[in-house]
Amino acid sequence: MSVTPAPTVDAAEVLRRQDPQLADVLLGELARQSTTLQLSAAENFTSPAVLAALGSALANKYAEGYPGARHHGGCEVVDVAERLAVDRARALFGAEHANVQSHSGSSAVLAAYAALLRPGDTVLALGLPYGGHLTHGSPANFSGRWFDFVGYGVDAETGLVDHDQVRTLARTRRPKAIVCGSIAYPRHLDYAFFREVADEVGAYLIADAAHPMGLVAGGAAPSPVPYADIVCATTHKVLRGPRGGMVLCGSELAERVDRAVFPFTQGGAQMHTIAAKAVAFGEAATADFAAYAHQVVANARVLAAGLAAEGLVVTTGGTDTHLITADPTPLGADGRTARNLLAAAGLVLDCCALPHGDARGLRLGTAAVTTQGMREAEMGRIAALLAAVVRGEVDGARARGEVRELTLGFPPYPAAHPASYPA
Repeated sequence: MSVTPAPTVDAAEVLRRQDPQLADVLLGELARQSTTLQLSAAENFTSPAVLAALGSALANKYAEGYPGARHHGGCEVVDVAERLAVDRARALFGAEHANVQSHSGSSAVLAAYAALLRPGDTVLALGLPYGGHLTHGSPANFSGRWFDFVGYGVDAETGLVDHDQVRTLARTRRPKAIVCGSIAYPRHLDYAFFREVADEVGAYLIADAAHPMGLVAGGAAPSPVPYADIVCATTHKVLRGPRGGMVLCGSELAERVDRAVFPFTQGGAQMHTIAAKAVAFGEAATADFAAYAHQVVANARVLAAGLAAEGLVVTTGGTDTHLITADPTPLGADGRTARNLLAAAGLVLDCCALPHGDARGLRLGTAAVTTQGMREAEMGRIAALLAAVVRGEVDGARARGEVRELTLGFPPYPAAHPASYPA
């Protein structure tokens, strides 16, 4: 399942003739990605075709507006690229309308709010301590400053979304919109339940599906599209496209969504990124991608079980997705300390809030290592190594050597993975 070959080295060599300092930065980052384990739940490796679109001449084109209605001349070619991206997104996710211009997942969520809400409106969303995103009401974010967010939580014992609390809060607070989605919730959300509650109180339903959308594309997770008024997503993560966002909705909201993206929340579209999104959507429509998505979940379940067997407390007892959250405290380190130890050992992952307490845990995912071709056996090896590093049984240098040995067998870009990478 690894992606081949890699154009990155050739691009860096072209750059080296003009700017050797920056060329070294590019090659250094390729080496870092290739010789450490990328276990961040939000990251993946794009294909060379996606990278080629990102580095294409489409980066030169200014194209405010939409295909056939641009505010700049010379858009007849880039219009084709955007129409392809839109058509492929609609077909891939079964949506009546797709806007592929959002620069990020956060800007996609902003567009959804702009299409449906007014400042001061009440919004019900998963609370930040339970895995809600910054755009779900953080006081440091536009969402918390412009809207009245009410947070729902998870059950103290199971770690699952507390449906009774959701329904009670919806009935008492009568929100204008309900948001379902998380950056650190490892289980499938019950979109039908959220639709039922939204209908009961006359609220819009917004699904922030940034994390599971690649699994949805591959048939490895339920789709929010039939239930939500608007679905926001990123095009990277499991979807394995360029860093960016998209918004899906029904035809009745299409004009409001498009106007919320442009001209309300952003200006010129990034046409090279939109072309790269089109490439990724095309790749995600294949049988190979479906197999990949299911392997991502299989790997995550094995990794979660391995971590639990090593003594970490895995949130909700496992995972349905690519994502795992776990408390390393039983191994003798808090989340931040464990993350730093693991980073020194070449295991790259994130911290996250843990429900019902102030402790920080670990958040990790299997999208990138699955793209490299790793399977269940490698997940067991990673779980054992992670636990040994956190316990202090293996020092960083030795662990980094083990990581390097493992990654040499699974290069993300085989044509650009020389054994001479610096240790």
